[in-house]
Amino acid sequence: MADQLEGRNPVLEALKANRIILEIWMAGSTKGKAINEIVALARKKNIPIKEADKDTLNRMAQNRNHQGVVAKAEPYRYRDFDEVIDEAIREKKNPLIVLLDGIEDPHNLGSIIRSAEVFGASAVVIQKNRAVGVTPSVARIASGALEHVPVVQVVNITETIKAMKNKDFWIAAGDGDSHQVLYQQDLKGPVGLVIGSEGKGISRLVKENCDYLIRIPMAGKTGSLNAAVAAGILLYEVFSQNNRDKETTR
Repeated sequence: MADQLEGRNPVLEALKANRIILEIWMAGSTKGKAINEIVALARKKNIPIKEADKDTLNRMAQNRNHQGVVAKAEPYRYRDFDEVIDEAIREKKNPLIVLLDGIEDPHNLGSIIRSAEVFGASAVVIQKNRAVGVTPSVARIASGALEHVPVVQVVNITETIKAMKNKDFWIAAGDGDSHQVLYQQDLKGPVGLVIGSEGKGISRLVKENCDYLIRIPMAGKTGSLNAAVAAGILLYEVFSQNNRDKETTR
């Protein structure tokens, strides 16, 4: 069964990444630079472009925010864990892997994937059960990042953490109850960053297998952050620590 991509950036980035696109449906009134690039790449790759009115696209799409473009693509292929880890170690001095412990909201998953790509993560690891997978909504929110940062699906996050430790990764997790503030912890080197689920946070077994528990300092009274927002802050801190010397020499 084909996957569905909705929105200009997801379709454009999929074309640029040479993902197999079967067909593209587009509103005749849709215009813009991204649309011109989609059309040019689709013609170059001999991908059929079919015109449809807005009502037809609304019926096809899972979200109304399709921006006048819907594409049918080969099913998303999750990457192999060992392959991704070995590739990350080989290609990056300080590889960063994001591990999601039970994220269920597709908007959160899409946003985290997008932040992971922006801050140079080598992969995002998700659970196979009791968690959201890659869906059209996730692809739309990720806004093309899915084509640049691989997603790995595993059965057990705890066992995955143990496997990463055997490859010399340090595992840090965001935990609002921790006494250690994120910027006080050394997060340089190969790091696995764990983000907990929206309601329950990090599960007990996962927490027990982490090397560091770090919290985001807050001044407000609500006491918590959305999982995707927290992930973005934690990812930036890891990125910042690993690139601080580069920034200060510019």
